[in-house]
Amino acid sequence: MEHGGVDKGILYLCATPIGNLEDITLRALRVLKEVDLIAAEDTRNTIKLLNYYDIKTPITSYHEHNKIEKGDKLIELLKSGKDIAVVSDAGTPGISDPGTDLVKKAVSENINVDIIPGASACISALTVSGLSTDRFVFEGFLPKNKKEKEVLLEKLRRETRTIILYEAPHRLAASLRTILKILGNREIAVVRELTKMYQEVFRGNMKEAIEKFNTDKPRGEFTLVIAGNEEVENNDANKWEGLSVEEHILMYMKSGKSKKEAVKLTARDRGIPKNKVYKSSITIKEGQ
Repeated sequence: MEHGGVDKGILYLCATPIGNLEDITLRALRVLKEVDLIAAEDTRNTIKLLNYYDIKTPITSYHEHNKIEKGDKLIELLKSGKDIAVVSDAGTPGISDPGTDLVKKAVSENINVDIIPGASACISALTVSGLSTDRFVFEGFLPKNKKEKEVLLEKLRRETRTIILYEAPHRLAASLRTILKILGNREIAVVRELTKMYQEVFRGNMKEAIEKFNTDKPRGEFTLVIAGNEEVENNDANKWEGLSVEEHILMYMKSGKSKKEAVKLTARDRGIPKNKVYKSSITIKEGQ
């Protein structure tokens, strides 16, 4: 294989199947055969794939709990000229797994990083959901802690883009109830076991989803695709149309908010970056 530097190897981010073992590219199979080492999030899972395609490349573990120490070792191997493919438990490395940390280390060492694209659970779930795919936001796994989960969902309450989340089966029912409480009775697609034998896509509203999974015990890996806040999308632009950003800030300041709070609230109302609002507030004095 060609090397990115004079003596350095290449770090390949190699997408692997999210269920069906046939969902892998010819290029991915070639790279997995040709590299010097495969760094896998779950070696037991990756071994099944390698055995299926008769790939004999050496394999080592690289996961959340050893990513610092093992990451340093992998970087040293790359610097010595070894080519390494990093694979996640399933799907594309770097999405909700420690692959991101290894990429950062490699980039800082001027090591060439290449991507072997393929399956991704979040994109697959979005495209099959039946909800808007024009604009979306991926939030990964919901926090396990109830309070932290509520804080995150509160931040997403006014999000107009389609929202994609991952959730474990034993937390699904409780999370759906919390989502209903904070986001309201939105349209949702609950996608489980993508590309596997028991793949299922439930489409409906949040209350219907709660009813279904109160009856059917959740099994497998779940991806939740939730409609964005259409009320904000449809109403907010017109609501502040006749008010300049400066007037908007002053409106909050006159109600007793500090300038900092007024900037934050104005940015939230208008759905624009806080630093953009701040620039409009420079000439406004505290207490004005």
